[in-house]
Amino acid sequence: MGTRERILAAATEIMREQGYARATTKEIARAAGFSEAALYKHFRDKTEIFLGVLSEQLPPLGVLDGQAGKSTVRANLTRFTRAAVDFYARSFPIAASVFSTRELLAAHRSALQELDAGPRRPLAALAQYLREEQKLDRLARSADVDAMAALLFGACFQQAFLLHFDGEEPSPDMLDGLAKSLVRTLLNGVR
Repeated sequence: MGTRERILAAATEIMREQGYARATTKEIARAAGFSEAALYKHFRDKTEIFLGVLSEQLPPLGVLDGQAGKSTVRANLTRFTRAAVDFYARSFPIAASVFSTRELLAAHRSALQELDAGPRRPLAALAQYLREEQKLDRLARSADVDAMAALLFGACFQQAFLLHFDGEEPSPDMLDGLAKSLVRTLLNGVR
């Protein structure tokens, strides 16, 4: 494991235990076995580390990239939903502390804007996938794809929140069933 990967692995553990707000670059560097200066050779700041954790240490949300017209819409959305619930379940303890103060949220929002990143990007990608399926006549033209994307992401986020709140460690079968149920319900409403 290289330096960057060790830093991200350490950051993931610290942020999952303490949240983004309380994790410091000094503590992350120490846990990874490096100096803080070494950390800054690979990352500009804590926000960039956070984005690295989300994109490289957690289940990917890009499972629909290039999938329009392949498999079935139901199968593609079920695979996406399962990945999204996993992503939110693992990232929830990391990201929740960003909302602990208005100042921290404003600073984090500003840093994400500078990096052209943020939570709207996966939402837009899901809506784009659904638009592509509409063009292929695999999804009703009357479907509001932006609303569909928002409903699916919202359900995934809510389910991850509830799992954490209840202190549950769900089985893979339970998560698979949840993903199938959410997608079935969403698609049944689009006729």
